[in-house]
Parts: sequence; C-alpha cells; structure tokens
Amino acid sequence: MKSPLNEKLRAWWSHRQALDGRMANAAPADVLAQSGWARSVAGVGPYLTLLSRAGITREAADKAVTQLEIHELPCARGCTYVVPASDFAFALQAGASFGGAELKTAAKLGVTEKEIDKLCAAVIDALAKGPMEPDEIRAATGNASRSLGEEGKKKGLTTTLPLALGQLQTTGDIRRIPTNGRLDQQRYRYTLWRPNPLAKSKMTTEEVHIELARRYFQWIGPATQAELQWFTALNGRDTKASLAALKLEKLEGDKLILAEDRDAFESFQVPKQAHYVLTSSIDGLSLLRRDLQSLLDPADAANPLLQSTSRGGLLMELPSHAIFDRGRLVGLWEYDPSTESIAWTSFIPKNKELEKAVARTEEYVRTQLGDARSFSLDSPKSRMPRIEALRQAGR
Repeated sequence: MKSPLNEKLRAWWSHRQALDGRMANAAPADVLAQSGWARSVAGVGPYLTLLSRAGITREAADKAVTQLEIHELPCARGCTYVVPASDFAFALQAGASFGGAELKTAAKLGVTEKEIDKLCAAVIDALAKGPMEPDEIRAATGNASRSLGEEGKKKGLTTTLPLALGQLQTTGDIRRIPTNGRLDQQRYRYTLWRPNPLAKSKMTTEEVHIELARRYFQWIGPATQAELQWFTALNGRDTKASLAALKLEKLEGDKLILAEDRDAFESFQVPKQAHYVLTSSIDGLSLLRRDLQSLLDPADAANPLLQSTSRGGLLMELPSHAIFDRGRLVGLWEYDPSTESIAWTSFIPKNKELEKAVARTEEYVRTQLGDARSFSLDSPKSRMPRIEALRQAGR
C-alpha cells in the first residue's frame, strides 16, 4: 500500500533538488547554489545535474567552467564536486581535514612532510610561468619529485608529485583545468589560483561543520543524523554538535528538518501531473541520502535490476542512470554509443510524456556529449551487460 507521507517526502525531496522544473533556464552557478553541489567522478554527473534541473546545455556548462563561475574541487568527505564560485572557499574548508590519507600512506614509504613541502614550493615556482600538465610540471621541478617504486605502485602512488598537487589544491594555491574544457574526462592542466579563495575566509572549523550541515538539510532535508554523517564523514561528536547548533525539528521517526522549512513542508502538495526527468546514477536526489528504498514504490524494490547494489538487504545506490517522477524512481537507463541510443526500462506503463523525456535526453547525449559514462572507468564495453539487461526488461 502506498503511503501518502512517503509520496509527499519523495516529491518534496525532488522539489528541493529542483527536479520539478522550478529552476528552468537558471544559470549553472545558481542551480548548484540552490540544489546542491554536483558529485564529479569524470562522468556525466555534473552535466546531467544541470540539464535535468535547468535545461543547461553542455556548451553553457563548459563556459561557466571556463569563466570560473563553477569549478570542480575537493570538498565534502574529500570527494570532488562541482560547486558555484560563491562556495569555493567554504567547499575547500569542508574538505580540508580529509586530504591527508595519501600523505599517511606515503609516510610509510619514507616520504616526509619536509620533502612534500619542498616539492609544493617547486610546483608553485614552476606554475608561475603558466598552466602546465603533470608531465610538464614533473620536468620543470626536476629532482623535487621522485618515483616511489614498486611498493608505491602497489599502494596507488607511483610518484610524489600527485601528493603535492593534491595538497596545493586543498589549500587553494592551485586549481586544475580540464585540458579540453570538459567535466567528463580526467586530463588536466594545473594553474596558480590567484587570489587564493581561502585568503579572506575566517570560518572556524566548527562553523564550517555547522554550515555544511545546514546546506545538507536545505538540499535534501528531511534526513537522518546517519545520512548527514555519511555525507560529511564527520565523527559522531561533531555531527551531534552541528545538529544541536541548527536546532532541527523531528518530523517522523528519526528524520530531521530545519525549523524554517517546517511550514513549507507541511503546506507542500504533491503535484498531480507527472514530471519525468532523467538523471545520472550519482544525482543528489539519490546520492545525498543513499536510501534508494525510500525513492521506490514497495513493489519496485524487488526488481532484479536493482539487486546488484543491495547491501545487507538495503538498496543504497543506483546501478544505472535513473528516471524519476516527482521523486519516485520509475526507471533506469544507459547510453549505447554503438547505436547512439538510450537503452531503458520503466517500472510503470510507458506513456508519451515519458518517451518524450527519454528522447530529449537521448538527443542531448548524442549531440552534445557523445556518451554518458557514470565514472572514469565506465566504458561502452563494461556497461554492455547493463544495456542488454535494460533492453530485455524494456521488452
């Protein structure tokens, strides 16, 4: 049996994520500021985030990147997101405490902090001459960087240069630029970031934690403490302190909502008309809370296509790109470059509006992107089993 509250929650989350068309034709930076940062893993996530919320073309998104209106940088959990210029300093501070994992690994290989500090200084000197690709930086810094040998290769660290580049990005001293201007690839040049976005930031660590929690609940509340903690990767003490500072209100069970959003939520009505949107597999609607079950009608949860991402009986992640209607997951899709078409299936009867939504996204991917890989290692060959499974289910 369908729960009216569940339907309302789904539609509300979709509304907060601007997947209801309320931000049509908005600028890329405004979309990300209001609906939340777009997770980036060298896939089409950021492009589909902007398309599904505001109809933004790839050209417009790339232009916003070139003009530094939006930028990909390490932030929450130390993960990379595309964020608006208004959040550059805040986002960097949110990720500052997560940048030391590789340095700890390197320390076990004999790499010292002094060595990395010296390499960072050499990188800054080299980039003073202009943007460079990693091989050019390596040549310009000479003996300042070194190979970490076979042992380093086993741990994913072939040289010390990435350690310096990562640290300098976290501190806002340098930024990376996609070599072909696109967000769905992993080749970069590096350049000095002047002025450093962190230069005038005066937020304390505690203030950063509180503000990050506030943004989270603005983007995807109501949510639980556990869901917030997954997104921020803060420890339990800091998470509880941030929640206490926000004075959140309980909504249902362990779900929490900002007090200033309570009235809007209570008066919110589920739209009567369907509104189909195709999103990426790491869209904020599903990724921020990682509770896919709550976005499904109960009968759809047992669909075999969803079981590959089930953990301990819980559905947490999307196995493919998604089709949503007012917050409900109603289908899955993948792009097949060999046929230049979308392979898809739906959990509801197909209709003209749904088919139009698929056709619009198919044209966008075909004419503007060329492919729709989920992440850097995704390829047409690796996703072929998923494509075939979707086609079979679609029949």
